[in-house]
Amino acid sequence: MKFIDTEIEDVKIVEVNVFGDERGFFMETFRADEFMKQTGAKPFVQDNHSKSMQGILRGLHYQQKQTQGKLVRVISGAVYDVAVDMRQSSPTFGKAVGVVLSAVNKRQLWVPEGFAHGFYVMTEFAEFVYKCTDYYHPESEVSVSWDDVELAIDWPLVDGKLPQLSAKDTDAFSFQNAPKFD
Repeated sequence: MKFIDTEIEDVKIVEVNVFGDERGFFMETFRADEFMKQTGAKPFVQDNHSKSMQGILRGLHYQQKQTQGKLVRVISGAVYDVAVDMRQSSPTFGKAVGVVLSAVNKRQLWVPEGFAHGFYVMTEFAEFVYKCTDYYHPESEVSVSWDDVELAIDWPLVDGKLPQLSAKDTDAFSFQNAPKFD
């Protein structure tokens, strides 16, 4: 595994070794000892899998309680994946980093606790899988507006069309009004 720095020190792109031939491929997607050494993350306790159609944007989400670190990847299709630093004491507070994750590039993104996270589906559909360091706690979930002017995220919207959002994402907080971490 190769851990690649992003513009935000704690957010890492993870590239894995892929061994393939005419029969297919093999790759090790997670190794606890190496991951812990590189990130210092808590152990993962929950795995999730979602499928979304092109133009769907999920996020930007985080939990105030049972805060989750997430190791995310795409097993079918492609997404633009974004992490936003919500830690007020961080030198990168309010900064966002975005990367394309796809079944082709097989990249993963480590999004630590204290970050809002979201993704936009760029292909006909995408299947998105991720590991979490804590359990889902819907009562403390927060959504930050995907198009907040202060965050200025450059989403690669297909044909410039606005994304499809859930009700909670339509009613999301502005970055300025969203609860933050210390």
